[in-house]
Amino acid sequence: MEREKLLERIRTFPDRPGVYLMHDAAGNVLYVGKAKSLRKRVASYFRRTGYASPRLRKLVDSVSDISTIRTESEAEALITEAKLIKKYQPFFNVELKMGERYPYVKITRERFPRIVITRHREEDGGTYLGPFTRVTEIRRLLRLVERYFPLRSCSRNLDEGPYETRPCMRHALGRCLAPCAGRCSESEYGERIADILLLLKGNTSHLVERLRSRMERASQTLAFEEAARYRDTIRALWIYRGQRNNASEQGDLDWSTWSVLRRVQEVLHLDTIPWRIDGFDISHFSGKETVGVVVVFEQGVPNPSLYRRFSVKSVEGIDDFRSIEEVVGRRYGRVLEGQEPMPQLILIDGGPQQLVFAKQALEAHHVEDVPLVALAKREEELYLPGEMSPLRLERNDPALLLLQRVRDEAHRFAVTSHRGKRNIRLRRSALEEIPGLGKKRAAALLAVFGSVRRLSTADEEALGSVPGIGPALARKIRNALREMDDGNGVPGDA
Repeated sequence: MEREKLLERIRTFPDRPGVYLMHDAAGNVLYVGKAKSLRKRVASYFRRTGYASPRLRKLVDSVSDISTIRTESEAEALITEAKLIKKYQPFFNVELKMGERYPYVKITRERFPRIVITRHREEDGGTYLGPFTRVTEIRRLLRLVERYFPLRSCSRNLDEGPYETRPCMRHALGRCLAPCAGRCSESEYGERIADILLLLKGNTSHLVERLRSRMERASQTLAFEEAARYRDTIRALWIYRGQRNNASEQGDLDWSTWSVLRRVQEVLHLDTIPWRIDGFDISHFSGKETVGVVVVFEQGVPNPSLYRRFSVKSVEGIDDFRSIEEVVGRRYGRVLEGQEPMPQLILIDGGPQQLVFAKQALEAHHVEDVPLVALAKREEELYLPGEMSPLRLERNDPALLLLQRVRDEAHRFAVTSHRGKRNIRLRRSALEEIPGLGKKRAAALLAVFGSVRRLSTADEEALGSVPGIGPALARKIRNALREMDDGNGVPGDA
């Protein structure tokens, strides 16, 4: 297949996880690889020609065709890749072909199970989690487990009962529950295993809820040292989750932030703490250039890298209700496609009507397990689905103050996004009014000079250097901009 046709085909690959197979002209499989995004990963091979690795250079030169296999997740892609490499034994695959495998975390099937890392999945009754692409990720997880959820590490057979009268030093260091000496029951040990499984499966929110319940029970029975251990474990989980998700703040979680989020959970009757809150708002100018936005707060603080803006397409004129419906629907359509994680709370800037339309959008996408709340500006009232009367909190209530921060940040981002969109339209319309210029040439001029104000100070030679702008048109643009500047100023640049 010719290179241009091959590149054209790559552009049609899905932006989803999967496995790709590179073939030579005879149809032989040269290389099998996995990808988080098939389109981006495969295209990266052909973005340049000078490769430092002779092996990679030879592979790219030999590729005549590429086929793909879509998978539902990266983990499934890993497994599929390993199976295909074992089947085809491609010339350019080295590691997995030589017997190297991705590691798993295994919880043994014993009376008091252990955790081990293995590269071989066997039918031995054990619980396997993975495969993991990076051993460093496993080590980080296991260090967390060893410190806050310690299990026994010895391989002694304990199926028939305890054998030791005194536990080893690991128990004294808090690194083992000492089942060998009968220091813990099977149910207590099983509860620890259940916690670890939640952690290894990535269900941190559920795990924190379990720990929080135990912490509150310990506090009620005046077991303050035990409650403090649960508190420290919860903090460690927050830090781990923040680092893994590239959250905006990587440091230790402030205890006051924890209390505020707990207060939000309490007043809104949420099943879990709102680690992530999505806030929505709409902005427009007399029904034109309508923009919808979503801002994201993680662990009580904004994460601007996750903000998103939407140009409302299906609504004409002033209609905030249907605008909210469109934006919420588009947002969670992407979430369901795996492009964004699901929040624990959705906040709408508005009153009961905005809430109704947002709820319709969620139901249309079958998103029914995420709590939804609307916060009205004038009286600062909270509206919940199915509730006839609004919820009124004291103006200094920490839960209300946090929700106001989310609402106000969404409003700020919406206004800023709308103003930017409007200014771009005004700048372009000012140029497009010049006879003979048009949208494409106006966009080309703005791409070079950045603004109409800068264009108005450019001479004819500089204007003529832009592709598509000849001397005659450059003179016409220069005169038109001078007339604008002599009048009420250059539009859009005030």
